[in-house]
Amino acid sequence: MARVLIRTARPDDAPGVVALRSLVHPYLVRGVASTRQMIAQPPDGEDWAAWVAETDGQVVGWASAYRNVETSEPDFGEISTLHVHPEHRGRGTGTALLTTALAHLRSLRARRVRTWAQTDSLPYARRHGFIPSRELRYSALDLHQAPPMPEPPAGVRLLPITGLDPYQIYLLDVAAATDEPGDVPVDATSYSYWRFASWDNPGLDRDASTVAEMDGALVALSLVKRDGDRMWSDFTATRPEYRGRGLARLTKQAALHRAAGRGVQTAYTSNDEANAPMLAINLRLGYRPVASGWSCLHELR
Repeated sequence: MARVLIRTARPDDAPGVVALRSLVHPYLVRGVASTRQMIAQPPDGEDWAAWVAETDGQVVGWASAYRNVETSEPDFGEISTLHVHPEHRGRGTGTALLTTALAHLRSLRARRVRTWAQTDSLPYARRHGFIPSRELRYSALDLHQAPPMPEPPAGVRLLPITGLDPYQIYLLDVAAATDEPGDVPVDATSYSYWRFASWDNPGLDRDASTVAEMDGALVALSLVKRDGDRMWSDFTATRPEYRGRGLARLTKQAALHRAAGRGVQTAYTSNDEANAPMLAINLRLGYRPVASGWSCLHELR
C-alpha cells in the first residue's frame, strides 16, 4: 500500500485539488486559477492554511482551515470542505487532515469551529465531536432549460457589474447579507476581504454578474463565479427595504441568461434549508436538488 503524505498545499497543487473536488463534490465550482490564488495569496487576517494528502504524486485529500473574519463572533474558526478521494478512504487520511486542521485552529485560539459534511458523512463528523447544525441544499440548473427572460418593470435597470464601482457593490452585498440564515452573523465583512473573495477572484464573471438599479441606487445583485461551462451563483440578494418586489429572482434570471450567452451550460447554487424565499426562487427558475449537506459545529478544548 502506497504511503500517504500529509503536507502543506502548494500553488502547483491547484489542478489536482480541483480535479479531486470535481470528483467528490461535482456541484462545487471553483476553478484552477482561483484555487491557485487562494493557496498562493490567501486573504489578510484569516491565517488561512491548507493541506493535501498525496499518494504517488497524486492529490487524494484536501482540507483548509482559517479564522472567520466575516463575523463579529469572537474566535470562530472554519474547516472548509475536507474531502478524500473515494478510493483512498478508510485508511485514516481524512482523520489525519482533520487533526492537522484542528491543530492549526487551536494555534489561532479558536474556540468554536464549523465545517460542512455531506449527509452520508454525518456519522464520521459526530465521531469526531462535530454536531450537525443547519441543513444545506445544493441545486443545479441546465441553462438550456432556463425560463425566458421577462421585461423588467418600469424604473428597474438590470446592469452587468463590469465598469461599476466595486465599493458600491460591496455596500449592497453587506446590506443584503445582514439577515442571511446561518450559524453565525455575517456582520463584519471588510471591504479588503470582500475585494479578495469576490471582486478580485479570477473566477468572477463580471459580464454575467448582475445588479438591479432602482431609484438611482443598486438594490439587488446576483454574482456569478464560473469554471469553464459551469457556474456558481455566489450570492443573490436584495436590500431589505426593497424585498417583496421580485427583484432577486429578476436579477438572478438576468445573470443566468448572460452566463448562458457566454457559454455556461450548468448553474449550481446552495441554500440554507431555512431560506424559504430563495429556495422558492430557485424552484421557479428550474433548479433541482442534487445533494444535501450540513454545517457542523465543534467546541475546541
